[in-house]
Amino acid sequence: MSHSNILTNIASTTRPNRTAKRRNVGPALRKTKQETVLALLKHRKGTTIAGIIKATGWQEHSVRSFLVTIVLKKLGFALSSETVDGTRVYRITAPIASKRARAVA
Repeated sequence: MSHSNILTNIASTTRPNRTAKRRNVGPALRKTKQETVLALLKHRKGTTIAGIIKATGWQEHSVRSFLVTIVLKKLGFALSSETVDGTRVYRITAPIASKRARAVA
C-alpha cells in the first residue's frame, strides 16, 4: 500500500458523519435577551439582578445599564424596586406617560 493510500484511508475513516440533520429552530421559537428580561420584570414577583444575570449571561453593570437605558428611557416603563428578604427585587409596574403628555400636563 502506498503512502497516499494510507492517508486517504485514514482520512475517510476519521471524518465525522454528516448525515445527522441539524435541529431547525425557527425565529418564532427564539427569544431575544431583551424579551427574556422583560418577561422576568413583568412577572408578578419580579426578578433580581442575579436572576437577570443567570438568564442572559450579562455582567452586573450591563444589567443595570439595560434597566436604565432600555426599560426606563427607550421603552418608557415604570420600574419599581423593593427589598425582599435582604434582596433587591425589580418589576415593571406600568408604562410611564409619554414625554409629550407630560409636557402638556
